[in-house]
Amino acid sequence: MAFISHCLAYCSLIALLAGSCSLPAVSYDGGDTLSVPSNLEIPSYEEGEDIIYYEGFTVSYNHSTLVPNWVAYELTASELNGYYDTQSSNFSRDPNLKGKQASREDYSRSGWDKGHMCPKADLRWSEKAYWQSHYFPNICPQNHDLNRYDWNTLEKRVRTLAGRYDTIWVVCGPIFEKKEYGTIGDAHVQVPDYFFKALLIRTADGFSSIAFVMHNDGRHHKLRDYACTVNELEQRLGRDLFPALDDSIEETVEETLEWHCWER
Repeated sequence: MAFISHCLAYCSLIALLAGSCSLPAVSYDGGDTLSVPSNLEIPSYEEGEDIIYYEGFTVSYNHSTLVPNWVAYELTASELNGYYDTQSSNFSRDPNLKGKQASREDYSRSGWDKGHMCPKADLRWSEKAYWQSHYFPNICPQNHDLNRYDWNTLEKRVRTLAGRYDTIWVVCGPIFEKKEYGTIGDAHVQVPDYFFKALLIRTADGFSSIAFVMHNDGRHHKLRDYACTVNELEQRLGRDLFPALDDSIEETVEETLEWHCWER
């Protein structure tokens, strides 16, 4: 995996009224252009995690909880122009995945939505990717109102940001703490307590990050009320979310939250 080299991070203060955001800047020796590590969206993972590489996203699937540990993907502005769409939602098991999986029967009459982690609307550039988003390794039991409103609002914000910054890197998934909602179905699919989504963007000046944590209860809040730094989320998860960032800038990028970078 290639890493950014010769980086020095600092925070530049740019007036919000000028329409730009304050980002940790990156400087280079010899006038090198900004390079981006491959697989920048992939978080750290332990040996033994079942990592699945789909057409447009990557999943770490947990065969015990029967939901993903995390789902990661890169979304570009050009991918927003995808035309493939269908009203059908043919959720299914991944036919190529060995081991225990959730099924439609587990969700049937459970009272919980089949909540996409990587949304199908982000994958309209590929018929294969679109349909793979309906595989259960990409699905979690999600409160209907959360799925329909605040989580959907955040998904739309991600697409807006992809158009604004050309590329956005996303890692998201469930959080289990008290396990207050139990399980559903004969397979005992665990219902998450919370959902997280961490975002990373790049401009000519460097990188900026933000994270969101939403309770799986459907109560409405403003997006800003869900926001935290990526460092705070990492401490909660016990996982490094953007380890491909060069060490010389990673801490500064992940400990800084500048909300005006993430507004519409």
